[in-house]
Amino acid sequence: MCYIRFENIEKSFDDRKVLDNINISIEQGEFITLLGPSGCGKTTLLRCLAGLVRVDSGKIFLDNRDITYALPKERNLNMIFQQYSLFPTMTVAKNIAFGLKMQKLEQAEIKRRVANALEMVDLVRSENKYPGQLSGGEQQRVALARSIVTKSKVLLLDEPFSAIDAKLRKALQIKIKEIHHELGMTTIFVTHDQEEAMRMSDRIYLINNGKVGQMGSPMDLYLNPETTFAASFMGHCNLLSHEVFQQVTASEHVKKGFYAIRPENIGMTLQENTKHTENNYYVKGIVKRIIPQGNIIRYTILVNGNLIDVDTLFEVNNQFARNSEVYLSIDKELIIFFDSV
Repeated sequence: MCYIRFENIEKSFDDRKVLDNINISIEQGEFITLLGPSGCGKTTLLRCLAGLVRVDSGKIFLDNRDITYALPKERNLNMIFQQYSLFPTMTVAKNIAFGLKMQKLEQAEIKRRVANALEMVDLVRSENKYPGQLSGGEQQRVALARSIVTKSKVLLLDEPFSAIDAKLRKALQIKIKEIHHELGMTTIFVTHDQEEAMRMSDRIYLINNGKVGQMGSPMDLYLNPETTFAASFMGHCNLLSHEVFQQVTASEHVKKGFYAIRPENIGMTLQENTKHTENNYYVKGIVKRIIPQGNIIRYTILVNGNLIDVDTLFEVNNQFARNSEVYLSIDKELIIFFDSV
């Protein structure tokens, strides 16, 4: 039986519908991500669950209890916002202990829990520092410790890494996943970053224009997108109309619709091979752009008047020069077809 359930949730602000018949089920202990572009409704849905925004219609259940109109303090949830909202005049330890004091716990129990939380987020040596003495990543870890120390049923994370550099962001992602597994907390994470969502989630709900477009595991959404939006949002792809696809592949018979080709699914060599086979299209092109991306190099290739992106692993002895002539191999089985947008 599901632990959190959204049933037919509707929400509008003025004349704009932000949530349109949202239905989501979450199991206890899952790490769920609400993923989508800015303004799609994901943060509003999270705030509805937290009791910070009132739904227009529909119901929200937590552990079989209808919490649709319950006060935030009655929901036993903890939420970490983009802004950490730490008390600047309190030490790290006192910030973490604040919620426990509100629960009127014994001082010995508060001290024990704070010590455990500090150890979990690797801030034992910073317990007497003030927020202004901490880096952004350390402040984020204090906010995380403050949320987990009260042993809430659910942890809500609203784009908590948006102001943190890429290297530190990855370290915090790992830390949150470790704590999630250690405590068995049900966690709901909001982000617009698909790489972040794929790295952290058990399941992803892809949201667009206030509706759930697709739900599934990270790999399922990447490998089996159901719409052109899902294909283009879940990682990079070459999205081609049937007219462009026909021009690129020089095929005679092409179904009307749209074709998605992942850049990593295109092979590239200097060796000529232009004859199609049962399994592959072979086409010739010219290298127009070269964009290094760490261990990946993205080449943009001009093929029959159209630009196609190709990703290859970085290898010192296997690079292609700009304006060089190359030959592409496109695996037919890895092409994703959509009959409509």
